[in-house]
Amino acid sequence: MKELDLLKKDWQKNDSSFTPVSEIEIYKMIHKKSSSIVRWILIISILEILLWTSISLFFNSDDYLKKIKHDELIKYFEALTIFNYGVILVFIYLFYKNYILISTTVSTKQLMKDILKTRKTVQCYVWYNLGMIVFSLIIGFVIAFTYNPDVAILRDKIANDGKIMAITIGILLLTIAVFFGLFWLFYRLLYGILLRRLYANYKELKKIDL
Repeated sequence: MKELDLLKKDWQKNDSSFTPVSEIEIYKMIHKKSSSIVRWILIISILEILLWTSISLFFNSDDYLKKIKHDELIKYFEALTIFNYGVILVFIYLFYKNYILISTTVSTKQLMKDILKTRKTVQCYVWYNLGMIVFSLIIGFVIAFTYNPDVAILRDKIANDGKIMAITIGILLLTIAVFFGLFWLFYRLLYGILLRRLYANYKELKKIDL
């Protein structure tokens, strides 16, 4: 925002000679920066899905399910994967649509609306991913606990000792909380900075629109 700050300082110095051109120049700069931010959101979301896809190639759940002799669960995981990719592709399309809208809008009020819409879309995207992470962890724990023969001894202990059950549940909840926190920080760093800059642009536009 350095260029915008300099322009605003110059505007304030020459307040007596202010003309509508100054507002137009500020609008153009905010418009350009907002378009650039949304473009980066789109690029990062595409890179993110490529990253998770690459990682998933090294952690194949099918092999694990075959190992514990429950191949019938594979089709459910495949359906979940297809659903998840479908939702993410919808979000990427929305990011692209928001980018086109912000890039082509010529109205200050409309640009403000598009900025708020983009922020809301990104926030929904982040919360969806965090929700899927928690859901996947819970499903993974349930399958491992229910079907994995390696935890048969632990299942017997839990069935006969309430204290062990409480400790096990506590460890699982702590694990979920840790993963949730790590991914929340990841998304906050990944998209949070861009969203804060986008909202700063919105506040500048609001000043102009007054």
